[in-house]
Amino acid sequence: MRIPLHAAPPALLVIAHGSRDPRHAATVRALVRRVRALRPGQRVEAAFLDFDAPSVPEALESLADRGARDVVALPLLLTRAFHAKADVPAVLRQAPAGLRVRRAGVLGPSPLLLAALEQRLYEAGLDPADKAVTGVVLASAGSTDPEAIAVIADIAREWRRTGWCAVRPAFASAGLPPTEGAVQALRDVPGVRRVAVAPYVLAPGFLPDRIARGAAGADVLGGVLGDSPLVARVLLERFDACRRFPADRRPGHLPAVSGPRLLDLPAAG
Repeated sequence: MRIPLHAAPPALLVIAHGSRDPRHAATVRALVRRVRALRPGQRVEAAFLDFDAPSVPEALESLADRGARDVVALPLLLTRAFHAKADVPAVLRQAPAGLRVRRAGVLGPSPLLLAALEQRLYEAGLDPADKAVTGVVLASAGSTDPEAIAVIADIAREWRRTGWCAVRPAFASAGLPPTEGAVQALRDVPGVRRVAVAPYVLAPGFLPDRIARGAAGADVLGGVLGDSPLVARVLLERFDACRRFPADRRPGHLPAVSGPRLLDLPAAG
């Protein structure tokens, strides 16, 4: 049995990492406003794993107090690394008893995210006519998780097929090459006349600033994905894919827990 999409939808809780940099929370909230604008009437809230308020338990408690019984928790993360695999499931288990929580997949990979990256480069001044002679650094925050590193490499290969002269992954932490190394490597690729850096990050902060410093030798530096309408559409795609599952189905790999019911839903697409 499937839940009809015209039924009253669950609340959407967007879970961001959080940062000491106030630009991070401001960008997350701008993205949430964008999602609300695309889906009028949908309850959409933001919460943070660290540094910013409300915390995830606080947001879940608030939703329950306001009558919510069904929540889709959507990690505002681009890859399935440690935060998605450990931190988010752990904090969701602190939800109030009686609140059913389903966990949607992370945002990436998605063709819409690639389109958003490209749009940011054009907004930064790259001429679309130069795409075939431009090498792009796909600059991510970085991770020690091999699965996340492999996903970034796969995205770079996929993006190269859309018409760029070359695409190279780079990492702001916990991985090689760094952004500046990838910029220099692209200068030596035959056919590359311009080098652009596309930050594969959602909001400003310490690591995005490191990416920007590493892009000093590039011709173009794109902005963070931020509140792009394309990113907002990805959030709604993940939300809709998650809420299609019936409430009593447990398709994920998480063990049964006492207290709130946590359903682990895979990403779509």
